[in-house]
Amino acid sequence: MKRKTTSPRGVMLLIFLLAVILLVGPSEARAAQTAEIESRHVDIWSDYTRLSADLFYPKGARAGNNLSAIILCQGWGGLRANLRRDYAPVFARAGYVVLTFDYRGWGDSDSRLIIAGPAPKPDENGEVTVRARTVREIVDPRDQTEDVISAINFISGEPMVDPDRIGLWGSSLGGGNVVSVSAQDGRVKSIVIQVASLHHRWISKEKVKQQAIARARSAMDQLPPDTDRLKGLKGIPNYVRMAASHPIDFADRLKIPVLIIDAENEELFKPNEHGKALYGLLKNRVPVRYEVLPGTHYEIYTKSREPATRMAIEWFDQYLKKK
Repeated sequence: MKRKTTSPRGVMLLIFLLAVILLVGPSEARAAQTAEIESRHVDIWSDYTRLSADLFYPKGARAGNNLSAIILCQGWGGLRANLRRDYAPVFARAGYVVLTFDYRGWGDSDSRLIIAGPAPKPDENGEVTVRARTVREIVDPRDQTEDVISAINFISGEPMVDPDRIGLWGSSLGGGNVVSVSAQDGRVKSIVIQVASLHHRWISKEKVKQQAIARARSAMDQLPPDTDRLKGLKGIPNYVRMAASHPIDFADRLKIPVLIIDAENEELFKPNEHGKALYGLLKNRVPVRYEVLPGTHYEIYTKSREPATRMAIEWFDQYLKKK
């Protein structure tokens, strides 16, 4: 029988492909794959409010597949439109079910309502007709963490998902929300946070005290004033709520693997008080890794997006997927 031999051209091609794999590594090769994915719009209910969301997953995934899931949590003023474009498809191609959502009062999600004037008596069905004001684009970490928990509730009931393998990914303020939720919700098995804001001790205590008293006594509007808006940032912070939110204080309650990614030229806060400080609190207790990528806070979404996302996928592959 004549033995089949490989042509010189075939040998060169094999050598080239092997070199590519050795150079880029298995994770990059995987990321370069064009695995087909599917997506669908879903609604999440959180504290009587509808959140608009999208679910991404590998094409053909079905009930009983028991896939790992990742919930993406955006930062200050962020919308799921950006996540579903730049992040969700990448994680889904890596084999994950991915959930993105808009916080209440943001994007396509419904608003909380404040009744304008005295509340009328309900009818026999418990219904009323009122004039109301919408609560939109308020930066409120308490409401947002509740929305993250509602997202976990939703994904836990998704038939194609293994509810024991849920991870959270959070960026900027969303990274802080992820830390707060993960320290208190045992359903979260691993997290990745990037350029995370982990405390709000920069807020004036006196200002917070005055606002809290004034709101309670109806001496000021219930919604944060437009003068509290920070230059260059979308939305208005609820300083009373933010001043009570310090996710880094939950470090001792984190018992899961944590990947922390910071920007080398972070300009919005001091990493030594945030990401790097959290690493120091965790390094002798749980699997934790601290990485610094080139660029500024906002460049984590542009020139450093690919390496940051690659690190996140590698981390989740290690601690979230079945071996």
